[in-house]
Amino acid sequence: MTVERRLARSGFTLSRDYPAPVERVWNAFADEKEKLSWWGAGEAMTHGEWAFDFRVGGVDIAEGTFHDGPVSRYVATYTDIIEHDRIVTTYDMWLDGVHMSTSVASFEFEPIADGTRYTHVEHGVFFDQYWADGPNREKGTLGIIEQLARYLS
Repeated sequence: MTVERRLARSGFTLSRDYPAPVERVWNAFADEKEKLSWWGAGEAMTHGEWAFDFRVGGVDIAEGTFHDGPVSRYVATYTDIIEHDRIVTTYDMWLDGVHMSTSVASFEFEPIADGTRYTHVEHGVFFDQYWADGPNREKGTLGIIEQLARYLS
């Protein structure tokens, strides 16, 4: 079978206000036990390999099998961390062992009167058969942001 080689680029910005102080929202990302409590697809998947190394140059891995079949693998490297302010990562995604994308993502934490404004900005390159997957990435990221809201409430 011949694979059609193509690239697509996609970018998006998502923002959400949480009624929790910056330190609380930050710790949901920076503390492994907390991140394990909300990160991922919850009941929609069986969790597999997990690694957490929250430092510049550190690598996170989150792998899981969705109940309807595919295996998702996320491997991120932290490139910039400013405590209570921002996190920047590069990350790669695989689906059933096929490299689907490489992204740069920034997470910003801004104190506001009623808590924290979290802003997620992402730019991705999608490969070959996943070239049109940008809108799904934004939808999936929105789901993660909603999981965080449930965790923080």
